[in-house]
Amino acid sequence: MRRPVDIAALQHALRAALGTDDPVCAPSRLGVDGGPFDALGPVAAERPTLVGGAAPYGPTSPVPAPEALDALIRRAKDLDVPQILVPHVRRTDDSGALGAAGFVPVAAGSECVVRLTEDVDAFLRARVGDDRLGELHALHDEVSRDVTWERVPLRELAAHGWAREAFAALHRRSGGSDADRGGPYNARALEALSHGALADRTELLVRRRDDTVVQVALLVRSHNGRGVYLVAPAVADDDAVARDDLHAATVYRLHLDSRSSGLDWVHLGPGNAEHARPLGADLFVPLDHWVYAPGLPPGGEGARAAEPALSRFAAPPVTAVPVPGPARFRRQPRFDTIDLSSNTNPFLGADGSYPHLDTTELADTYLATVAQLPGHEGVDALSAEHVLFSSGSVDGAMLLLAALASPGETVCVTSPTFPLYAHFAAVLRLPVVDVPLSGDDLSRLDTERILAADPRVIFLCDPNNPAGTRLDRGQVLDLVARTRGLVVIDEAYAEFSDSPSYAGAVARHDNLIVLRTLSKGWGLAGARCGIALAGPGLIDALRRVQVPFGFTDASQRAARERLTNSHEALDSIRRIRAERDRMAAALASHPAVEHVFPSETNFLLVRWYEHDRAMARFHAAGIVVADTGHVVRGTCRISVGDIRANDTLLRALSAEE
Repeated sequence: MRRPVDIAALQHALRAALGTDDPVCAPSRLGVDGGPFDALGPVAAERPTLVGGAAPYGPTSPVPAPEALDALIRRAKDLDVPQILVPHVRRTDDSGALGAAGFVPVAAGSECVVRLTEDVDAFLRARVGDDRLGELHALHDEVSRDVTWERVPLRELAAHGWAREAFAALHRRSGGSDADRGGPYNARALEALSHGALADRTELLVRRRDDTVVQVALLVRSHNGRGVYLVAPAVADDDAVARDDLHAATVYRLHLDSRSSGLDWVHLGPGNAEHARPLGADLFVPLDHWVYAPGLPPGGEGARAAEPALSRFAAPPVTAVPVPGPARFRRQPRFDTIDLSSNTNPFLGADGSYPHLDTTELADTYLATVAQLPGHEGVDALSAEHVLFSSGSVDGAMLLLAALASPGETVCVTSPTFPLYAHFAAVLRLPVVDVPLSGDDLSRLDTERILAADPRVIFLCDPNNPAGTRLDRGQVLDLVARTRGLVVIDEAYAEFSDSPSYAGAVARHDNLIVLRTLSKGWGLAGARCGIALAGPGLIDALRRVQVPFGFTDASQRAARERLTNSHEALDSIRRIRAERDRMAAALASHPAVEHVFPSETNFLLVRWYEHDRAMARFHAAGIVVADTGHVVRGTCRISVGDIRANDTLLRALSAEE
């Protein structure tokens, strides 16, 4: 519905609805929310306005060509109309022509798309959770008992006059005073659509209880044949809860019908993302209204935010290159286009397409989920712009070194620590300075030695691997405040810890990066999902060196389902922590054990009186542990397994030789 022929049909319907030769009316009569217009003046939503684009029937309006914009401005002058509106323009579109012509953007929410990736209940479970899926089932079953489901092809509208009148009447009832003033969804508009270019792809959805029409909408098949737009819905019920319930039940039924017809997506129209998520939407494209009127201020509260500046820590070569093409256009939706740009095989199913690059909704899901965990205060202040998904957190470590450090700049590690930090630094020809941890439990930083090395990047593994302990928080925050470089805190094991996360602090420190993973506490090691949390300017730098399609669709689906249905993972974390504490107590009391390091992870670092003898016992019992004796004298790292595996290890220690 973004092709010129479709836009012309929608404009014709609007003119028919208004009964005018030109689409001139107040934006409020189109159902365009007046709230955003307040930033442009208290009466902007009520001014006579020449409407361009696809409003109100199109889900979005394409940016008019420069010559079309010139014609709009001339026509407004001829009509003596003080204002022009191009509504619901995708922020991902190139809007340079609108800005150059003097139009002002006003934030207008998002368009909301449900991508039908598999069985309806399977993808809804991954996106809305078991509880909400149960609610949708119940609503659908209840509504289906006494409400019909009728789809009238628009080409056959003449034979269904009752449906045309019901559509107009229900919009009058649900629209209130605006409908009385001549709203856009009336019988004249529907008649015009039924004779236009969209008629063959459009159906009128009508739902009746007994003989009373309780819901109407238009269903428009996309020109690429892959999806359907839900347009101009109206519900009769005056009770807000009942109205929402009927809408939800209808959307669920639409998912079922669309999937059974082989469609790939359902477009729910412009709206509030928070309301569309519980209906299964997982793609939200931000929209702007563009307004032209002499004397308007350049935006205001409702104007869209500027793009974040690239971080000052970006390496010089990174500042000279853009984000690679596919990732740069990650938010330009292609669901409603015919994509012949990717040179893939169209005959072998969904796996023949490249992974989705716009992971904004998944980032929001991740932040909302971890913000509820103990010790994660401040995470709710972060946005999707603070999040980058990578192929495991080790990939994130490599990315940030490539994007933020230049050959010759120093990388600092604090042994004992995860060895790949130094490994990646060496590969990238970055000198490594090791400033070992100190203290009985390896929890103390030598801050002054670290600062004296003046490193470009400091890696802190916290909770520590292999020690399992947490660093002194005051020392860490002092280091972040005093260093001229970047501090990277790897929180791979944070879900097992009682101590606060540093995730919420990235909004306050432009030199802080927190690495997280879904491999450990979330049990998705095979899905390869790492997360980098940092300021938007740092995230932009990382995107410039990241392989665009490294985070696969399968990984995205696994991550979304695990985060949405988090109760199982969180319960397993509690069980692991209980087993960790049981094992720590049992090992500490064993005569072969010299010391069990306090652990805030899902493993234990154990020092033995006779290290080689303990390793031999494990080998003989077919038990594999991580021998860390080469980095921490006389130790091994033991992952916390299930009860059976843990008891087997304890028996092996006590077996007769």
